[in-house]
Parts: sequence; structure tokens; C-alpha cells
Amino acid sequence: MPRVLITIGDAAEAMDTLYPVYRVQEDGYEAVVAGPEARVYPLVMHEIPPGWDITREQPSYHLEATIAFRDVDPAEYDGLFLTGGRAPEYIRYDPDLMRIVRYFFAHEKPVAVVCHGAEIVATANVIAGRRMATIPKCKFDIEVCGATFVDEGCVRSGNMVSGRGWFDQHLYMPEFMRMLRADRRARSADFAPAAVA
Repeated sequence: MPRVLITIGDAAEAMDTLYPVYRVQEDGYEAVVAGPEARVYPLVMHEIPPGWDITREQPSYHLEATIAFRDVDPAEYDGLFLTGGRAPEYIRYDPDLMRIVRYFFAHEKPVAVVCHGAEIVATANVIAGRRMATIPKCKFDIEVCGATFVDEGCVRSGNMVSGRGWFDQHLYMPEFMRMLRADRRARSADFAPAAVA
């Protein structure tokens, strides 16, 4: 079964994370959740209440990571989903997560990034010259690393598709699913036996 790696940590955003977990399964992909350690992580809910200028964080569901970053062989996965919330603030310093992210970009395999997941690709130094979406408060992170901020719900740049937040899932997730299918077809064709004359 083809697999998609979904990264989490403490305080990953629930809406950013749970929809892709189930969406990739609808198309026959195994959703493999990875974190700094193989354990249960508390997710959070982020929203900007009426009258507020900043996000309020509340506890949400829990989600188990079944594999630690250090044990991931990225060659075994068809796609990578980098979720948002506060988790990227600290998991971006994990050297094994950086190894995984850089592998996907070096091999031009599909990557989806939402919200604060932008901090992960910025730290991995793989977005220079690319266009990408994220929430406005991460604009500096990507621009200082050479990317162009685009305030849209779905931005495709090479092997990466990005969105601003969970409210854009209906825009960037269909594109991510198309990327996964196209990449799988292309890689299957590369390994098809040559026709006999």
C-alpha cells in the first residue's frame, strides 16, 4: 500500500492534521503519523475569536505517532504532509526531520505544507526561489529563507503545495492528492518492463 508520512509533535493543530490523515486514506494511501518519539501527542485547536488580533489555543484531541523521525526511511513513502500548529516551532530542530524533508525535495516527491509547517521547510533550507502560502505571521520565516509569500489558499511550486490554514483544505488537499497520483504513475512507468520487439 502506498504511504504518506504526516508529521506531528506536541500542540500540532487538530484541524490541520486530522483531515489529511483521513483524506489520504480515502484514496488508498496509508497515513503514517511520525513524531520526535513514537507516542501519543496532544493536539490543539487554534482560532481567532471575534475581536481578537491573535490566535487563541485550546486543547483538542490526541493522536498517536506510530514511528519516531529517527526511524523513518523517506524512500518508503509516496508523500509528506507537514502540519501546522505550534509543533513546528520545536520539531524543526530535529535533525532526522530535516533529513526526511530534504530527501523529499531532493527526489521531487510530493510535499504539502500548511500554516506553521512553513517553519519546517524554511529551516530545512529547501524553499529558496519558491512561491508558497502560509499564515501571515509566518511570512517573515519564509521570506528570510528566499521564498515568496502568496496570500492564497493553494499555491503549487514544483513538488510542494501549500495552504494558509485548515480553512484552505478544500483547495490544497485536492492538489496534493493529484500530485500523489501523478507521481505514483510516473514512478511506476519508470519501472515498467521494456516492450519486446
